[in-house]
Amino acid sequence: MAAQGSRTVGIGMDYSPSCKVAVRWAVDNLVCAGDHVVLIHVLSKSDHHTEKQLWEERGSPLIPLDEFGEMNLTVRYGISPDGEVLDILNTASMTKGVKVVSKIYWGDPREKICDAVDDLKLDSLVVGSRGLGAIKRVLLGSVSNYVVVHATCPVTVVKSNA
Repeated sequence: MAAQGSRTVGIGMDYSPSCKVAVRWAVDNLVCAGDHVVLIHVLSKSDHHTEKQLWEERGSPLIPLDEFGEMNLTVRYGISPDGEVLDILNTASMTKGVKVVSKIYWGDPREKICDAVDDLKLDSLVVGSRGLGAIKRVLLGSVSNYVVVHATCPVTVVKSNA
């Protein structure tokens, strides 16, 4: 693992309540000054956006946090960033000197998040848990469960109280 303060930490992001809790937890408990944070978005292959056609195989280019407000991510990539998450990350960027970027992938979230670990050379990954019961987890699958088993870096699953 890289020295403290020069790590690359990924956070799986779909702007759900559990992902918001995971972002807050990562900023409060894991991320240090000088670290890099990469928000990893995975969109469905059925999303038809121009950018998807250009970047579908390897994901989008890295998008710096300060460009989130300048570019229309909804039109360009099909995502709508949450103001609360952006505030948390902007505060971490300003107070801790953390560099925050985002990368968008298309496909199965379980596989693409694991691909992102290797692609981005992550030192650590944080994902939220929807808290599915045993039956729903069996029927629907669990992204966090799959990632814990298959990712090539340490994974922290943050469970939401909701």
